[in-house]
Amino acid sequence: MVPRCQVEVLYFAKSAEITGVRSETISVPQEIKALQLWKEIETRHPGLADVRNQVIFAVRQEYVELGDQLLLLQPGDEIAVIPPISGG
Repeated sequence: MVPRCQVEVLYFAKSAEITGVRSETISVPQEIKALQLWKEIETRHPGLADVRNQVIFAVRQEYVELGDQLLLLQPGDEIAVIPPISGG
């Protein structure tokens, strides 16, 4: 069984509106694929499914594709859900 750890999820802009919180601590497996991590977050906040293809995901301030990339998380890591940057 893969050990679990506590990570801090930070929500910005639209994702914060949907979740109703700016941050929260969740428990996830230390070894988890990026898409599985997103699904863990989405399970807590089903409304995030609507913005899944519009957000950028960052782990320890590094952008991550929502795919099969294996993440090795450490307790206290920050996971950011960042909206797209719009500009003109």
